[in-house]
This record gives sequence, structure tokens and C-alpha cells, in this order.
Amino acid sequence: MKLFTYFFLLFSLVGCSLHQNIVAQETSNQNQLKEITLEDIWSNYTFSPDRMNALNSMKGDYYTLLGFHRDTRSTSVDKYDYHTLEKVATLVDSKDLDALDYFESYSFNADETKLLLKTASEPIYRHSEWAFFYVYDLKTKSVQKIFDQKIQQATFSPDSKKVAFVYANNIYVKDLESGTIKQITQDGVKNSIINGLTDWVYEEEFGFVKAFQWNADGSQIAFLRFDETDVPEFTMMKFGEELYPQPVTFKYPKAGEKNSVVSLHIYSLQTDETKQVQLPDYEYIPRIKWTKNPYLLSVQTTNRHQNELKLFVVDSQKITAKMVLNETSKTYVNVRDALSFLKDNSFIWRSERDGFDHLYHYDIEGKLLHQITKGPWDVIDFYGVDEKHKRIFYRSVEDGSINKTVYAIDLNGKNKKRLSADSGSNSASFSKNKKYFINNFSDATTPPVYTLHLSDGTLIKEIKNNKKLLEKLKAYHIGHKEFSTITTKDGTFNMWMIKPTDFDPQKKYPVLMYQYSGPGVQTVTNSWNGFNDYWYYMLAAKGYIVVSVDGRGTGGRGSDFTKVTYKELGKYETIDQIEAAKELGKRAYIDADRIGIWGWSFGGFTSANCILKGNDVFSMAIAVAPVTSWRFYDTVYTERYMQTPQENPKGYDDNSPLYFADQLKGKFLLVHGTGDDNVHVQNSMRMINAMIKADVPFDSEFYPDRTHGIYRGKNTRLHLYQRITDFIEKNL
Repeated sequence: MKLFTYFFLLFSLVGCSLHQNIVAQETSNQNQLKEITLEDIWSNYTFSPDRMNALNSMKGDYYTLLGFHRDTRSTSVDKYDYHTLEKVATLVDSKDLDALDYFESYSFNADETKLLLKTASEPIYRHSEWAFFYVYDLKTKSVQKIFDQKIQQATFSPDSKKVAFVYANNIYVKDLESGTIKQITQDGVKNSIINGLTDWVYEEEFGFVKAFQWNADGSQIAFLRFDETDVPEFTMMKFGEELYPQPVTFKYPKAGEKNSVVSLHIYSLQTDETKQVQLPDYEYIPRIKWTKNPYLLSVQTTNRHQNELKLFVVDSQKITAKMVLNETSKTYVNVRDALSFLKDNSFIWRSERDGFDHLYHYDIEGKLLHQITKGPWDVIDFYGVDEKHKRIFYRSVEDGSINKTVYAIDLNGKNKKRLSADSGSNSASFSKNKKYFINNFSDATTPPVYTLHLSDGTLIKEIKNNKKLLEKLKAYHIGHKEFSTITTKDGTFNMWMIKPTDFDPQKKYPVLMYQYSGPGVQTVTNSWNGFNDYWYYMLAAKGYIVVSVDGRGTGGRGSDFTKVTYKELGKYETIDQIEAAKELGKRAYIDADRIGIWGWSFGGFTSANCILKGNDVFSMAIAVAPVTSWRFYDTVYTERYMQTPQENPKGYDDNSPLYFADQLKGKFLLVHGTGDDNVHVQNSMRMINAMIKADVPFDSEFYPDRTHGIYRGKNTRLHLYQRITDFIEKNL
């Protein structure tokens, strides 16, 4: 017995010594690693992954990429072979052109004999811009400038003989052979009448700028006309470098206010006549698209509540409209971009009618031919149809709601095949003939990997892999993003967590929660999220646990999960973050007295609500560019989820942080750009007034003339994240 005790003690001491040596070695290794700095992230872009430039598929087995050449300070359009990935030609290089020094983007005409080159662009809002456009003839090597002034949305006609564009809110057509320019609308006036372009709210919420389209034979142009005369104006001050700040005034319809009056028109190049298409009751026309028949135009309309979406087919010769589909919902119907017409004019349609986002096949009369995809998961992208083989390609979350995977399936809904092998975030760019696709894969630990495949998923070769970045990251303190779920009294939600690299379960750590929480948006995804993740790894190395939870209202889990927030934006989103924080606080390694939360835009709105309504849970919050009352936000987005303030005042006010400012106990930082045309700085100013009235202390930071993203200008993002980091280190 004594001998056994002796050896037991001996081995225990040896084991303890070995353990101490291992811990010491691990600590030594950790100490040799470098710390990520904000300068690494936001100044030097040390960890930027190598990405493929936007790919433009050509006919046959070729594609083109935009090339950037530092040595000659020029740009080029380079042609590649899909199968070999080798460059086979340079179609144009700006160094060889006298007319322009560089171009920023390009597009082909229908037969790929000409290029439309864009240069010297100036941003207007999120998607819109002015620019100069040139036509480059690949055969003659000649360059032709479209217009002497900066214009918008220049577009080739199908026969390549003309280019349509918008200047000063009017539509023009240039004949490339004669050089003559014809103005086809006359009444365009800033802040009053817009022809062929969308107004601010359509651009932001329906996601498109060009509101005109050529028909298949180039004989007609369909376009939208916006009369925004009665839409209330919003004015921001541009501080700039001038002695006196300049007002910037534009039409912005806030919830419950008047929208633009939108009408549909068709212009005939043969008769030089424009006719208006009469459509039954509607508020918005969120999409127009010509069918394969050059005289049949599809039009989507929705009512103001956006709970009824109608699809019409317009006969452009008779100027008559026939409804072929009518989608309705007790909440709202999302406008999608999946509408695609086949050669027989049947079409693909995307709908949530069975509770999940799926693809359907209809004939031109609106008769359902097949529900193509089906299951308790959502389609998130539609990539098109291979009509020869009657196959369609799409991306979905059927591999788990945090993953995105590419699939192929027959038009009749049979023979589904998974095309992207790895679980994580996959997206595909298909060749024009649907013979090849390039897959972009990443996950939480893998930066983008680009691979070339046949359309049946067969791997041909790897294109880019970012292994150099992974090697570089080995020298830094990089934590591990752990995916799991968290269960509260209200449900089970997706979550990720990043712990300190020297995590000790015997210690207690402060927690920073990040969320967006807006309708249909996910922050918990198995993907490489770049800049912010590096910042979270930096915070984790400083001793923080960083967490993200996708509560009710977010995406990837069906319409019931997303639409539960209808008419009460902010209620359930706030509850779920508060309850998740409570559950986290029960864990032995988390300091329940030091839990903070932050977010941007909708996430800022939720953060503000959390620090107020969850003042016994959260000790700190940061709200960047937050909505503080949905009464201040635009009609299309807000009323889709809330109806109008006149109809639903309680839903607006019960979930507005403006009315709960007196409940602030913790530390609160409010950040906004004064040039934010989206979520106006008015939101933060009103929040500040509410906190002053309640006599509660707060911190704030404002960025002159910066828009919603707060990124333009030297050191802007560096300064922003330094301010946020300092606030976290001081108060959490």
C-alpha cells in the first residue's frame, strides 16, 4: 500500500510537471504571436483576400475579366478560356486609347462586337451614379463618346445600332451609325419628374436604378415615369470645404407620406410615339421585364401594404394588360429577381406561398406547370435555366440554415443534384451556355476559394485559394468561431461565439454581442466575413468573448420565423437579444455584469432598444447609424413590415427607443454620419434630445458628410473603429 502510494505520488508529480511544461510551452507560443491592430485591418488591409474580378460570360466557352495594370496605369478587358482558364486575348486596353485614360466597367452588345466603357463615375446614392460612356468597336478599334455630359444607365439596343441613356431625367437614344441623338421624353425635371430612372426609395428598397428596357427586336422601349412633385423633401447640409455649408435637397417619402406617382409607358422607335399602359389599382411597379416575345412585356405591381403582388403581361401593340398571377399574404410579399422567361414564354417564379422560398414553373397564361423546389428550407438565389437539358440552377440553405449551397434540378422538380461539395458559403457564376460555373467557397476559417466546374458539379481545377493569407494569419492571434444554437424561453436560435485564444473556463469574461436583426438578414453564417471578423479576433485577444445570435425575424428559416415581427419591428428582435444575453450570463465563464451589444443601422436600432429595455442585462451598447423611430424611415421598407403610422401608431411607438430614454443605466455610444441619405442623422439627433430631456449621460460621435456606410475619406473607418474599440475597453 505504501509502495503504491509512493508511485502514485511520483507519477502525479511528473504528470503535473509535464502539464506545467506543456502549458508553459503553449503560453510561450501564444506570446510569440502578433496582435491584430486596427491599422492592419483598416489602413494596411493586411488581411484582404485575393478575389476574382467581376466575371462576364461570353458566348461559347469564354469569359472576360476587367484587368488593372499598375505599371501602365491602365485598365483592360481580357478574354479567357473556361476550360483552361488561360488568357487568350486582350480585347481592349485603355493605354491604347486616346479618348480615355481608363475605364471602370464594361458591357458587351448582343453579338459581342462592341463594348460600352464607363469612366469618371460619380456616386449619387447607394446604386446610382453619373459617368461618361464610350462605345468601343472590337473590329475597327474605334471609340465613340456617347454624350458630352455625364449620363446614366447607357444601354445597347439588341441590334447594337443604338444606345439608350438618361440625362437630366429624360431618356435619349443615340444612333451609333449616324451619330444623331434623339430625346424621347421632354418633361424631366429634378425633384419633380423622372423618366427611365427610379426615385430614391425605389433605388434603395426595390434595388434597381434603370427603369427602362429595350424589347427583343429593339423596336420599343418600355419605361417608368415617376412624378414625385408631391413627395415631401428632405434636406441635408453638406459641410465640405466651403465657407458656407451647402444644402442637399431630395425627395424622400417617410412612412405614411405621399409616394411618387409611377406610371408605365412604351415608346415606339418606328412611330416616334409614347403610349401609357393603364394598370388596375396599385401603388408600386417594382419590376418590368420583356418576355421572349418582343411585343409582350411583363409588369409586377403591388399595393401600398405590399401584401398583394400581381404579375401582368402587357400587349405592347394593343397597349392592354392581362393579370396572370396574384400573390397574396397576411403579412407581406417579397419582390424577387427570379422571374425568367424560357423560349416558349413559360417562366420561372419565386414564391413563399408554402411557407418557404421556392421556385415554380408557369406557362404564359399563369397556369402552374410544376413546383420545382420543395422542402422546409429557403431558396436564396436563382442562377438560370439550361433549356437544352431542362435543368435549372439555384442556391439554397437546405444544407443547414447557416450554409449556402449550389444545386441543379430538372424543370419538373426531379433529379436534384448538389453541385458545391463543401459546407459553408457557396455561390456560383455560370457561363452563358450553362456548361461551366465558377464556385466561390468560404467558411468561417477558410477565405474565398474559387474553383471551376462543369455544370454537373465535376471539378475541373482550382483557380484561387488564398493559402498565402492563411499562412500570414498563422503569425497572429486568431480565435476560432464556434457555431452552435442557444435556447431561450422563446425558441432556439443560431449562434456563433469567438473566445480568447488563451481561454480559461475557470475565468469570467466580458461579452460583446453583435447583431443586425433586420427582416430576412442573417449574421450567423458559416462564411468568411473579413474585416469585422478580424476586429472580433482582435477583441478576443484582448480578453473579450464575442457572440452573435440570429433571433426571430432573421432569414434562412422560413417565412413564419421571419414574418413573426410583422407590425412590431423591434419587439421580438429586442426580446431575443435580451433573453440570449441572460442565458449567456448563466455560463460559468461569462461575467453577467459585463455584457455589451452593438449593431449598425437596424442593428443600431436593436442595440439602442436593448440597452434601454434590457438595462438590467446590458451594461453597454453602441448604435451606429440607427433608426430611432420608424416614423423617420421610408415608405417602401417601413410600411412593408409595419403598415403606416396612421394605421399602426402603437407598433411604431412601443418599439421606438425615443420613448424609453429615461431607462438608460449603462454606457451608450451613438454614432452617425451627417451625410446619411438613408437613415437620416435626424434619428440620432432626436435620440440625443430624448436623452437630454431624461437627463441621462451618453457618448456620441458624428462623421461630417459621411453616408450610411461611414467609409469615405482618409482614415474614416480607422477612426470609427478606434472610437468604438476605445469605448468598449473603457466600459466593458
